[in-house]
Amino acid sequence: MRSIWRTLDRGPLRDIALVCLAVGVIGVSYGAASVTAGFAWWFPVLMGALVLAASSEFLFVGIIAAGGSPIAALLAALLVNARHLPFGLAVPDVLGRGWRRLLGTHLMNDETVVFALAQDGLPRKRAAYWACGLGILVCWPIGAALGALLGSVVEDTGALGLDAMFPAVIVALVLPALKERALRRTALTGCALALAAVTFLPAGLPVLAALAALPLFVLISKRRPESADTPDPSHCSEPSESSKGAVR
Repeated sequence: MRSIWRTLDRGPLRDIALVCLAVGVIGVSYGAASVTAGFAWWFPVLMGALVLAASSEFLFVGIIAAGGSPIAALLAALLVNARHLPFGLAVPDVLGRGWRRLLGTHLMNDETVVFALAQDGLPRKRAAYWACGLGILVCWPIGAALGALLGSVVEDTGALGLDAMFPAVIVALVLPALKERALRRTALTGCALALAAVTFLPAGLPVLAALAALPLFVLISKRRPESADTPDPSHCSEPSESSKGAVR
């Protein structure tokens, strides 16, 4: 843990803390929804520690609460977590070896991989990955426990709007990066694709449709260096008097 504090700057640590806090708030919503759906208070806490995958846990609880079979809920959760396969290919050196690799694999999720890939150099990647992973490992089950307690008191937990906390934090973290023109245009195009896909695709797939805008970022990034290297005729200076005389 000491190496994490020495390796990362204050900025990444602040961002990781905000994301972990948002995950904890979402855990409150998850625990409350689980209890109101009929599960015991300890179920979301145990699932939060052992599974550590918010989307698949929400999906599992939702399918069971809707009357689906546990097998169908399990298969759906595994399908959602299939995205961890490319995650593992993206950060193989970050996980370490031996028991650390096993624990690191358990901590793998969207947030840990994103923070790791955003850093420069293997030491910083490892520090960001473990700081975010351990933070979520603590905040998610604790949030689920608080939500389970809240769910036994509040009947309609959806009225609290706890599920809006995480998207709000993510937007706050993304906004500074949108100052770059290429990234801003790509993000807006992806949003347009996702909004258009909402009308005919099931929940969860419109976000994947937004990935079709990524080639636009590559095209815009390639055009910028070319335009920067091309001299502007309007900025060409007139020849000096001495040079004119030399020509004469």
